[in-house]
Amino acid sequence: MKKLNTVLLILTLSTGCSQEITSSKYAESINSNDLEDLLSVYSSDDFEGRQTGTKGDRTAANFLRDFYIFNKIGPALHTIDYFQSYQLNLPGKMYTFNYSFPSTLRGYDRYAQGDNFVDTQNVASVIEGEIYPKSYLIITGHLDHVGINGDEVYNGADDNGSGTVSILEIAQAFQEAVEDGIRPKRSVVFLHVSGEEEGLLGSEYYVNNSLYPLENTFATLNLDMIGRTDPNRGYEDEEYVYSIGSDRISKELKKISERINKQTENLKLDYSFDIPNDPNDFYERSDHFNFAKNNIPVIFFFSGLHEDYHGPGDTYDKIRYDLLTKRARLIFHTAWELANMDRDLE
Repeated sequence: MKKLNTVLLILTLSTGCSQEITSSKYAESINSNDLEDLLSVYSSDDFEGRQTGTKGDRTAANFLRDFYIFNKIGPALHTIDYFQSYQLNLPGKMYTFNYSFPSTLRGYDRYAQGDNFVDTQNVASVIEGEIYPKSYLIITGHLDHVGINGDEVYNGADDNGSGTVSILEIAQAFQEAVEDGIRPKRSVVFLHVSGEEEGLLGSEYYVNNSLYPLENTFATLNLDMIGRTDPNRGYEDEEYVYSIGSDRISKELKKISERINKQTENLKLDYSFDIPNDPNDFYERSDHFNFAKNNIPVIFFFSGLHEDYHGPGDTYDKIRYDLLTKRARLIFHTAWELANMDRDLE
């Protein structure tokens, strides 16, 4: 019996090591050069600040669709040409606010009178799971930004170009594994939502008109502003990412996140903004929140605000690509683990 237990232990350890080696192999495809190449385009003036319902918004959506087509990652169910199209009524105007903005404000006047219907879209792609194809892990981030203010284009490289291009790289890493014959056990949906700057409206539309049943959504990972550093931190404390919401619905999700981080990128998972009554209210201020309201386990990955938030200085040359790479790889490792679990989260 002792010999049998030893054999089983060796098999268990070797399987765990094999999974880690496999995810690490594909995580290496996420690199600084590719992230910078993608972001230099996505946050260029050609995208006109990507304000919801504008030409720039559609240009961004087309860019994302074309990436998935090129990488042979298929469209999500119920989309047309990768788009989940809808109208929003946006009678107000976008406004910007300074670095120390009040927590009660968003970037849009939602209380303006009158009607102003605009056409917009979420963009969704999927890699179907091999064993649990009707169980869905969603990796999301908003594709929009605040547009043009006067003669200045607000490019939104960090907000949320950084999260957007990271999702693309994560999707490509999963697809490379599929092409090598390694498909995730459950389906992975790559969801880019519009209307975030107007009040999380794109993700709100999604959960009210979900492409896949919400009750079959295993978890949601949200990437929003993960490309720079919080100026309140010192230079010696840069290898971090803020983690928000990981234990609000599932206590196990936080433990998994911490374990995978320790095994892989070993960043500091900072929970400073994941506290009750956080005056910044970050838990309710990005797109994961609409999933959390539907009792779906979430993690919001975030690197903090900075002096260029919602300003013309949020440009791709200020992104810390070394840190963005580490954060994107960590999220990929986490997604890999979740997509290959054989049971629900506790």
